[in-house]
Amino acid sequence: MPRTTDSDPTARAAPNLLLGQPAPTAPNQVWVGDITYLPKQGGGWLYLATWLDRYSRKIVGWDVRESMPEDLVSEALRRALAVRQPAAGLLIHSDQGSQYSATNFKDLIARHKAVQSMSRRGNCYDNAHAESFWSRLKTELLDGGSFRNLTEARLEISHYLAYYNAERRHSALGYLAPNHFETHFQTTSQLCAA
Repeated sequence: MPRTTDSDPTARAAPNLLLGQPAPTAPNQVWVGDITYLPKQGGGWLYLATWLDRYSRKIVGWDVRESMPEDLVSEALRRALAVRQPAAGLLIHSDQGSQYSATNFKDLIARHKAVQSMSRRGNCYDNAHAESFWSRLKTELLDGGSFRNLTEARLEISHYLAYYNAERRHSALGYLAPNHFETHFQTTSQLCAA
């Protein structure tokens, strides 16, 4: 099994700002990110990076590649930022992998006036929401199988994420899908403001 987290011992980790914090009360307050490996037919791996909105469990950005360059997580984050356009102060949480401590990634966060947070070294529970998503994806999408190639993976992941965001119900969200949970939040917020 490949390693997806390879921390850079010379890079300074961001503090873990999730510890002791209450759960988010609205979308675009906390995004958690991670990388996982996906098996390829004939051997080898593909690498999927996602950003999950911790409030709604919605996958807001993703990218998949045949390797894990620094840009894998940055491209997924760029896509999320372009679509969601969060206000300043968004908390971006990840593990201490070298992709997350790269200068370009940190610059991207700074340009969008977001705040970086990292899990404690070797503590997967700090990023449990991202880890939980991986188990769902691998069980529901792969079911022990593998992808023929990167093109097939992109297509299948795209379809799965559309289903996951629009239809997959979560007990933690009152058995609503992430998109419906966010719509409910927006409707309630507008009614309260009126």
